[in-house]
Amino acid sequence: MGFKPLHDRIAVRRVAQDEKTAGGIIIPDTAQEKPSEGVVISVGSGARGKDGTIVPLEVKAGDKVLFQKTKNNDAIVTAIYPRDSELKRQDKLIAANIDQLWLVVAIEPHYEFELIDRYLIMAENSNLPIGIIVNKIELSGRESKTENDFLNYQSLGYDVHFLSVKKQINLDFFKEQLINKSHIFLGQSGVGKSSLINSLIPDLQLRVNEISSKSKLGKHTTTNTTIYHIPSGGDLIDSPGVREFQLDSLTELEI
Repeated sequence: MGFKPLHDRIAVRRVAQDEKTAGGIIIPDTAQEKPSEGVVISVGSGARGKDGTIVPLEVKAGDKVLFQKTKNNDAIVTAIYPRDSELKRQDKLIAANIDQLWLVVAIEPHYEFELIDRYLIMAENSNLPIGIIVNKIELSGRESKTENDFLNYQSLGYDVHFLSVKKQINLDFFKEQLINKSHIFLGQSGVGKSSLINSLIPDLQLRVNEISSKSKLGKHTTTNTTIYHIPSGGDLIDSPGVREFQLDSLTELEI
């Protein structure tokens, strides 16, 4: 397997150590250990240059990399492996090596079909499988109407799960779908992505903000794309909420 050398400092989770994969890698003088394989679990906005400008990092959450420990117990990424898959928004890479996308919508802020369609179009053009999570069904009043709203998507083959994190409805069955795969939750702010992750990984306790009473929209509680391990197996990638998803980079044929 080929790889691309680079020297970014980034948080990684060690998954294996293979001396043979280190051939041809330039090891920094500060390195204290042999190269190890790992997965990038979190990436900031970038590195700040001497002139004050921000230089975007080439590695993304989900990237499989070689990294080197230093005297200061930092991790320096020395190589990045080719990606099996990429998730982009307006040509900006969000995460890599994803097995399953989940679009999280909710009763409040109420789901919008045009926004749902934008995410589905994006996923199809990225050749990434996507399912739909309808959260906060305890607020629906008429659960049968909510389920009917998504029959068209189900008839097209999309997996749809109707959940209530607050009332713990249908969560056990949903958890079974996550085992031993890498997943990412996408959707507007305030739909309950962080609450859902807290329910799946109780020790995590991500910060959750209330919905604005005026706009019915949530405030961003996630600022960086981060991977969290699920105790039962598999990984969750949490990304900042996106209120709009433009398709300007796609042609009419692709849409």
